[in-house]
Amino acid sequence: MKAVEPPKLINKTIQKQAIESDFPIIEVSKLAEKESWRKEINRPIYHIHKWWAKRLGSVLRAMIIGALTPEKFNIWENFYTKQNFRDKIVLDPFMGSGTTLGESLKLGCKIVGCDINPVSTFMVRQALTRVSDRELQITFAQVEQEVAQEIQTYYQTRDPETDELIPVLYYFWVKVVTTPEQESIPLFSNYVFAKNAYPNKKPKSQIICPTCWQIIVDRFDTTYILCPHCQTEFNPQQGTAKGQYVTSPSGKRYKIKNLIQEQHHPPAHRMYAMLALRANGEKIYLPVKEPDLALFRDATHRLALENLPLPTMFVRAGQNTDQARGYNYFQWRDFFNDRQLLCLGLLLRAILKIENQTIQEQFICLFSSTLEFNNLFCSFKGEGTGAVRHIFSHHILKPARTPLENSIWGTDKSSGTFASLFTSRLMPAKRYLDFPFELDDQKDLFGNSVGTTKVVVSEPINVSVVESWAEFVGSNQAGIVLNGSSDSLPIPDAVVDAVITDPPYFDFVNYSELSDFFFAWLAPILKERYPFFRCEDSAHIGEVQHHNPRFFAQQLSQVFRECSRVLKADGLLIFSFHHSRSEGWAAIYEAVINSGFKIVAAHPVYAEMKVASPKNGATEPISIDAILVCRKNQQNLSSDIDLIEARKKAEKLVKMIESAKIKLSRADKFVISASQLLVAISNQTMSFEDVNLLLQSCNF
Repeated sequence: MKAVEPPKLINKTIQKQAIESDFPIIEVSKLAEKESWRKEINRPIYHIHKWWAKRLGSVLRAMIIGALTPEKFNIWENFYTKQNFRDKIVLDPFMGSGTTLGESLKLGCKIVGCDINPVSTFMVRQALTRVSDRELQITFAQVEQEVAQEIQTYYQTRDPETDELIPVLYYFWVKVVTTPEQESIPLFSNYVFAKNAYPNKKPKSQIICPTCWQIIVDRFDTTYILCPHCQTEFNPQQGTAKGQYVTSPSGKRYKIKNLIQEQHHPPAHRMYAMLALRANGEKIYLPVKEPDLALFRDATHRLALENLPLPTMFVRAGQNTDQARGYNYFQWRDFFNDRQLLCLGLLLRAILKIENQTIQEQFICLFSSTLEFNNLFCSFKGEGTGAVRHIFSHHILKPARTPLENSIWGTDKSSGTFASLFTSRLMPAKRYLDFPFELDDQKDLFGNSVGTTKVVVSEPINVSVVESWAEFVGSNQAGIVLNGSSDSLPIPDAVVDAVITDPPYFDFVNYSELSDFFFAWLAPILKERYPFFRCEDSAHIGEVQHHNPRFFAQQLSQVFRECSRVLKADGLLIFSFHHSRSEGWAAIYEAVINSGFKIVAAHPVYAEMKVASPKNGATEPISIDAILVCRKNQQNLSSDIDLIEARKKAEKLVKMIESAKIKLSRADKFVISASQLLVAISNQTMSFEDVNLLLQSCNF
């Protein structure tokens, strides 16, 4: 691909910004690590709904301050100082969950955000919309009065001691396959179905007997049990399923996927246990009995009679959906059992009766967020945690062999239900608009951390979302939030002070394939209001997402070229990036250079905790992002590449970070080294192949 010709030299001297010279790597990384442990609590505004690869708010705040202040400005010393960049405009062309927009608004900036994904656009608009606590509470009470009890009747059982009806928090299910010999086999990898998140400290666990399906209480690691109910002897650690295979009672071994695909429909399930809540607050595990099965059959019967707003969309083939399709999940409604479909449909129907459209859309957003924790792809995390492992914990649609059914509306002991998410997600997000706090690390006299507090050092977030430049310039409180490709923005030339973003990664998560899960529910009810929901799915021809690094670079450079057009001559393009392979970095280099920019600085910073899924399964997880700072390339210099200096800078950064007791994996060190190399060669016009080879051969 031909490089863009560099613009003519500008006579005036362009002054450096603070982030070009320095960045408080250690201070921000340590703060970011604290934020990352409970992001939904520490930055609730960006967690009103699921999105992928959310950047940390504390990092973005530091980046924005550094992008809009002069070279000698100390970013960290002013991190907790109220800023007001009222004359500055920040653009995020890949806004995702809206973190850049929210942090920019907190600093007094005007914002322009765009995303090609309709779920992102809807979610960000809802996050930035102001509604009063009182209106939300009143509306919640109205929805509760209309539909809560009706839903809760499908999530109850009888206490075996008192015979009273008590609420069920969770139902435990297992997938069942049928062999050619018509043997039905449950896909248990082991028979320990519930244990504590810290089993060595609390070893008591719940075990299901494979013969009588009664519950036995024993240690999580026991290898021998004599069932007290049916006298079956078995090893709880050895189930029927291991890896891709299942073994039948007659000893035959089958590939699980082959058995499922021969059925031409999603796998069958068996409900075998419940976690219920007694009146005194005690949680109790119970086996499933006939009345519990009858209750589920009642839900199935009613579902067939009701006319509910349920998804009808098919699951398209894709990198992140093929695993689900391989299990015959071809429609999005297949991701839910009949009781879930019924209760979700009843809930959504009640929400659609809310007359105030602004309030209604807040509840639609909350409903959509609830879907993440209420489907057949959820599983049990364990006692002592949030209990529900949501559908996107692996960043692919991985079918759960032992699904966990949540209780949709929930109780005060639930997590991931409509009622609990109203309290824990929606309300804190709305309150954050009035009190946009930062985490402040408190230290004792010896400099040791003694905990964090919340401090408000920003003005309240008060923005009116618009879609046109005319409306934007006519109001001091307007912000543009767009849907569409950022390679063609409806704003004039040279008006943006900084572009700050987090672009997609070419061979990682395909967001639109996953967001179809939400789109399938949202589009039918919102397409008359929003044109961006009037399409077959949430994909778009202009998506910057491709497994081929060269094609990805071309897509990304088209957006960066548009960023160059709208960016002022002295403005910066700043984005975060990490990748474990050289071709990922070569693609970034090509995108930057071919769009008329050069990389002038790179700062490593903490991005995500290593224990986050899917990182905890990686041998060399990446927890470091490189912040790449780019300027318009005013002249195409051709100087020698100082690889030795780049290597020294990388080694110095690694040493500095590790001396601050921040652990770095080998992949983290590669991120640091690759980013410094890109700075070193940014004055060159090198081919993709040469950059790729250089990264591979420099032994960084």
